[in-house]
Amino acid sequence: MSNFKITCSIVDDEPMALNLVESYVEKTPFLDLKNKFSSAIEAMEVLKSNPVDLLFLDIQMPDLTGIEFSKMLPKETRVIFTTAFDHYALEGFKVEAIDYLLKPFDYAEFLAAANKANTWFELVKGKRESILSKEKEFLFVKSEYKQLRVKLADVLYFEGLKDYIKIWLKDNPKPILTLMSLKSLEEELPESQFMRVHRSFIVSLHNIDVIERSQIIINEQRITVSEQYKSKFLEFINNNSL
Repeated sequence: MSNFKITCSIVDDEPMALNLVESYVEKTPFLDLKNKFSSAIEAMEVLKSNPVDLLFLDIQMPDLTGIEFSKMLPKETRVIFTTAFDHYALEGFKVEAIDYLLKPFDYAEFLAAANKANTWFELVKGKRESILSKEKEFLFVKSEYKQLRVKLADVLYFEGLKDYIKIWLKDNPKPILTLMSLKSLEEELPESQFMRVHRSFIVSLHNIDVIERSQIIINEQRITVSEQYKSKFLEFINNNSL
């Protein structure tokens, strides 16, 4: 996992604490700071549409506490709480926080907590890789309290919808709905079989019926190739054209 970085954000209403954690994150090689916020309310809207792997979250904040906010986060976002009050520790672990840092904490303490997170994400990534077969023939997805086995050859495309993904399959008029981000899924899918062509769509390259200008047609569904992904998609077309 040498090239893997944990994306993270910081939420703290104290400017000095916010800047201190930022300085700690920036000198930790496996952490990638995406943003920082001075309130949970401010962070809520951004993280809802742009989730991160890890959140360094203060507990005692006005309007919305860190404990309350942690319960609203996407499932894949994990939390390390930071607080000046030790009586919150039990509450922190009740919401399955990775760790709990009591202010004031130094870099050694911060790094120990960050390493716990790194170990956790390494284990999760290993489990995800084991779920996919070596031949990348299928994956298991959680839907309606069940683990469904989905053959990759049957997937037409994946459609992202906020915190959920719709999996559209051959000969199935209704999609499978699962709680996962499109970004997380994209990292696990074989590049030879699937390509992201839009912020909301990953398509099966083997199941494309027609390419018409900047649109892909799969099973009568038109999907626009956005500018962000157009060059990679054009490269695919050129490599597979007569």
